[in-house]
Amino acid sequence: MSRLSKTFENLRARNERALVPFVTCGDPDMATTRDLLLAYADAGADIIEVGIPFTDPLADGPTIQRASERALDGGATMDDALQLIADVRKQTDVPIVPMTYINPVYQIGYDAFAARCREVGADGVIISDLPPEEGPEWVEAGANHGVDTIFLLAPTSDDARVAAVTKAASGFIYAVARMGVTGARSDVPPEIAALIARIRSHTDTPICAGFGFSSANQIRSTCQSSAVDGIVVASALIDRFESTKGSNAQRIEAAASMARELKDATRP
Repeated sequence: MSRLSKTFENLRARNERALVPFVTCGDPDMATTRDLLLAYADAGADIIEVGIPFTDPLADGPTIQRASERALDGGATMDDALQLIADVRKQTDVPIVPMTYINPVYQIGYDAFAARCREVGADGVIISDLPPEEGPEWVEAGANHGVDTIFLLAPTSDDARVAAVTKAASGFIYAVARMGVTGARSDVPPEIAALIARIRSHTDTPICAGFGFSSANQIRSTCQSSAVDGIVVASALIDRFESTKGSNAQRIEAAASMARELKDATRP
């Protein structure tokens, strides 16, 4: 059983949902990213998404754009991200899911990238601009190396797209909670429960919702009102890190403290 499958199985046994914090690899430097990732694991994160900075990101709001720019200015690369995962894997069993784009994966080669992900201990991959219709070659490569493929679905996804994603995805499915770009919001989008219900009607694969979650109340409400299996939090945690005065250690602790609060909201 994969680490992702085991994680969701254990969470369901406890009637909990997963907390999935996001970190941008190399923001503001590699050492801080490593320490932040481990701090989230210690804070109770169930899965960690590692964003690999890219020069032309899609759907990222200003917070993640700033984080990516800082990482790119510091010279962060795909190789750095994979080495980071390898280093962190020696210290935690929390599943790690890199998020990237199809262009760098295509340049490396699907099989080579999947093999490298397996080698460093990545559990699945989000290729955010890869639609399922164009994904069979990557899905096959990932499966051959035991690496799950996480596809995204949005409220505007039609039934054919939902069916295609649920057939191709493994690990979990990323339900985009609202249209537009990423960024912390204060409301719970009303369409998320309906989207999760539509996805659930096609599959038992776990579903994690993201885009806009920033508070324990939002998370608690979504967990109580839908069949969601996990919540992804990105911009709100980066905002907390950015806005905290003091050393990197103090900023990491502030973000980890927020993660602990958000994790509590996923528990019954």
